[in-house]
Amino acid sequence: MAVESTLLIVKPDGVRRGLTGEVLRRVEAKGLRVGEMRVMQIDRPLADEHYAEHREKPFFGELVDFITSGPVVVARVEGEQAIGVLRALMGPTDPATAPPGTIRGDFGIVITENLVHGSDSPESAERELKLFFG
Repeated sequence: MAVESTLLIVKPDGVRRGLTGEVLRRVEAKGLRVGEMRVMQIDRPLADEHYAEHREKPFFGELVDFITSGPVVVARVEGEQAIGVLRALMGPTDPATAPPGTIRGDFGIVITENLVHGSDSPESAERELKLFFG
């Protein structure tokens, strides 16, 4: 088993709704560890770079507008198979189809405000962690 690091973002809706503690509780209860964490406001240039892979998609502007709409909590999450484990904890992108027991399934309602972000691959994790933690 490989120890991995991945990026977790509690998005503006999660922070606004007071769900940061619950998200972190679930991450730690699963056996993952928070290595670094901070509260920040993502500016437009950082959001553009973070979502660069979606730049040509019709929802790109909405993604950037939303992630920059309020404070977020960013964290480096570490542990055995952290990328896949965190993604399973989060549930599918669309909260309407996310199963109960997942973060999005328990707390999400609409796809555009889905509470959390987690890197989807080792390559994404490396790129995203550099963007947010240097």
